[in-house]
Amino acid sequence: MSSNKIRASITGVHGYVPNYILSNSELEKLVDTSDEWIVTRTGIKERRILKGDMKGTSIIGTKCVEGLLEKTGTSANDIDLIICATVTPDMFFPSTANLIANNVGANNSYGFDLSAACSGFLYALATGSQFIESGAHKKVIVIGADKMSSIIDYTERKNCVLFGDGGGAVLLEPSKDNTGIQDYILKSDGSGGDMLCLKAGGSLRPASIKTIENKEHYIYQEGSSVFKFAVTNMANVSEEIMLKNNLTSNDISYLVPHQANKRIIDATANRMGVGPEKVLLNIEKYGNTTAGTIPLCFWDFEKKFKKGDNLVLAAFGGGFTWGSLYLKWSYNTK
Repeated sequence: MSSNKIRASITGVHGYVPNYILSNSELEKLVDTSDEWIVTRTGIKERRILKGDMKGTSIIGTKCVEGLLEKTGTSANDIDLIICATVTPDMFFPSTANLIANNVGANNSYGFDLSAACSGFLYALATGSQFIESGAHKKVIVIGADKMSSIIDYTERKNCVLFGDGGGAVLLEPSKDNTGIQDYILKSDGSGGDMLCLKAGGSLRPASIKTIENKEHYIYQEGSSVFKFAVTNMANVSEEIMLKNNLTSNDISYLVPHQANKRIIDATANRMGVGPEKVLLNIEKYGNTTAGTIPLCFWDFEKKFKKGDNLVLAAFGGGFTWGSLYLKWSYNTK
């Protein structure tokens, strides 16, 4: 690749999680489960829940962007584009990205939502980078946020232990020194779509008394099948991006994985040959926040990163969607 190529750099990150903590001990009172069962199989100890009426994903995204603008000293009026990766938009339309833009006063921007389930932030990051690399835009905000509690049945133990609410946002700007997003591999396979999905509420099965009675507006998941696909494909694509860019395990500073299940993360790290000291984990605090997990890792571990660090991002989600992204970190945290 030419050294003159414009790259998209992450120049700031910020995250947000609600105050309410849903612990494993509280879930023991709702469904037939135990702290030991949950931790052993998933690595999750607690998750955050956005409580209150008329509070959607835009609340999470707005908090993320407000904090991001303040941290980076950026004016909302200077933002060109906002992309929000989510599967729990406030409404089908208008887009949650546009609601967030209005909330923060980004009056010169436009925006749209992107839906790729747990891979959504990777898809959105790759999409946002194109607008920077082409020279079309100078400042793009990419958000990954989900209010998963809005589509969880808290009487069904398999899924209710896994998910939480939260998100994060990053600012993308043109790189001045060849750091930033270097490469990505994104994949999908719609043949697995019915194994992990929200059955009703779209044009295929519009909301009705029957779909509500059948609980088709909650996540449906064939757990063992999804697990097998996730373990194989998230590990494969992470190895693939290393081979494509001639990276060894010694070259990798950190693996930033989607926080779905610690066993899937461990399998990915093993395939890449990186030790646990290079794997970023916060699943025990937040659970699976879907599109929010990777930017929340950025937020939690920002102080660990040094300029020039090689990061590999990896995710797998419903659809099926999966992918990996390689970037060089662009700044030292002050």
